Amino acid sequence: MKKLIAFAILSVLVTKTVSAQEAKSLFNGKDLDGWVVHGEEKWYVENGELICESGPKADYGYLSTKDFYKDFELTLEFKQEANGNSGVFIRSTFEGTIVSGWQVEVAPPGKYTGGIYESYGRGWLIQPEPEKDKALKMGEWNTMKIRVHGSDIVTWLNGVEMVHLTDEKIGEGVGAIALQIHDGGGIKVKWRNIKIKPVEVQ
Repeated sequence: MKKLIAFAILSVLVTKTVSAQEAKSLFNGKDLDGWVVHGEEKWYVENGELICESGPKADYGYLSTKDFYKDFELTLEFKQEANGNSGVFIRSTFEGTIVSGWQVEVAPPGKYTGGIYESYGRGWLIQPEPEKDKALKMGEWNTMKIRVHGSDIVTWLNGVEMVHLTDEKIGEGVGAIALQIHDGGGIKVKWRNIKIKPVEVQ
């Protein structure tokens, strides 16, 4: 009897642990609920996809989560149209369209998709090795994964590990997840299946 009770308790604990680690969707496929627009570029939902597009000002624009996320694994899919220069920001804060944080690059071929850039700070922190650029499928759906754990950040593109960086300043960062549209005009990027799950620091 005691063994059965112990097994039942263990089963409940395991179930709760698994549930706590399940991925949560950040995009509901219907509207921008849970997100904040920064700037005047276009962000809208169409056919269950989140779309960013250059506006008349052709300036920088961002769409950030209302909530802050510290240690997590983020997965999403993106499809670039036009020149497709964009990015995914982590632990970031905003004053208008001035962002403090770190960008995982989403860009056309040869422009370091998966690399990490510090906006209004140190600039490029790490770029993928050139041969990894072939993992990008321009004009098709791509899957990106970003794992942030304390001071460590690892990025993957279509299953290929792009970069692994340990950086104390990133470890101290606090803020939102955000999508970017680059300045210059003529940009359109589609997003879907944006999901996050917590990662516990040991």
